[in-house]
Amino acid sequence: MSGQPSTVSELPEWPQFGDEERAGLIRALEQGQWWRMGGSEVDSFEQEFGAYHGTPHALAVTNGTHALEVALEVLGVGPGTEVIVPAFTFISSSLAAQRLGAVAVPVDVDLDTYCVDPAAVEAAITPRTRAIMPVHMAGQFADMDALSKLAADAGVALLQDAAHAQGAQWQGKRAGELGSVAAFSFQNGKLMTAGEGGAILFPDEELRERAFLVHSCGRPRTDRDYLHSTTGSNYRMGEFTAAVLRAQLARLDAQIAVREQRWPLLASLLAEIPGVVPQGRDERGDRNPHYMAMFRVPGITLERRRAVVDALIARGVPAFVAFRAIYRCDGFWKAGAPDESIESIAARCPNVEQIHADCVWLHHRTLLGTEQQMHEIATVLADVLAG
Repeated sequence: MSGQPSTVSELPEWPQFGDEERAGLIRALEQGQWWRMGGSEVDSFEQEFGAYHGTPHALAVTNGTHALEVALEVLGVGPGTEVIVPAFTFISSSLAAQRLGAVAVPVDVDLDTYCVDPAAVEAAITPRTRAIMPVHMAGQFADMDALSKLAADAGVALLQDAAHAQGAQWQGKRAGELGSVAAFSFQNGKLMTAGEGGAILFPDEELRERAFLVHSCGRPRTDRDYLHSTTGSNYRMGEFTAAVLRAQLARLDAQIAVREQRWPLLASLLAEIPGVVPQGRDERGDRNPHYMAMFRVPGITLERRRAVVDALIARGVPAFVAFRAIYRCDGFWKAGAPDESIESIAARCPNVEQIHADCVWLHHRTLLGTEQQMHEIATVLADVLAG
């Protein structure tokens, strides 16, 4: 034996791009109009992204956080209302509600899939609840059957935070076919990206048109008289962003196919490492684009987990600590927080308390690697944990 630490051979880079993105940027440049009201790239992207996800009613916006804000606003969320969110998620899920003056109510998640627990959602519904926001964590759909029924029975809106779930399916249905609004992100690390960007899918054209007004300072598309028929802001996507995203969308199916092949192999290898528990899968989510390769190391300390992540990065594995529980972020308490203590929320979110402390995730570009590289990643992790 050489005594040298194990490493991973060079993994695919992210973002991926080529002549298609270059051609799109030149096309957007040469059309001579670089905003959506004069160009055609945003309109075309909305049509293509909506069709890909099963609805003709798509709206492109500036980023994923704004997608959630616009969606919540048209669903009636505002001061005096509550939005139920998983406590384990990127904080945009709660901030979008809080920025509208609503209270974000964190609830527990499933310990296997890391998606919101329907029983915890049901227990959190009050007369002030206006929306339930499941997050499709790492591309794994939340339990849309149970959540759709809960929302319908309570008479509240269901907003899918699908930032991780471009191309995902639930029992053969795409996000736009599930009868509820869905919001997506195209930030630099996402499954398709233009650096930033977002999109919202709607079940009908009326909601989409209301959102269009909100995202364009309250102005109808054909307005020449500065009517500003409602409140809103400028959340419009630019033509260059849309041109890149059109090319990225064309790449998505092939990339998902590779990740769907690689994850079962990597998950089985990780499960063989003592103390490692890979994220589980609800098989009703029958197409998972795998935004992250996630696993837990129960019992690991926060300091040790950080050291493990640093060691993985040093050996060629793009690793990250998991999201902090949103109620353990200072920003959560600045506005729109429940009238209870951190300890009280933590007591009703025991699974989140575990996951946020012991979970590690690997960027999805790892799953675009070869089968051999899946073995290399597992070997590196085993070595690091044993060190």
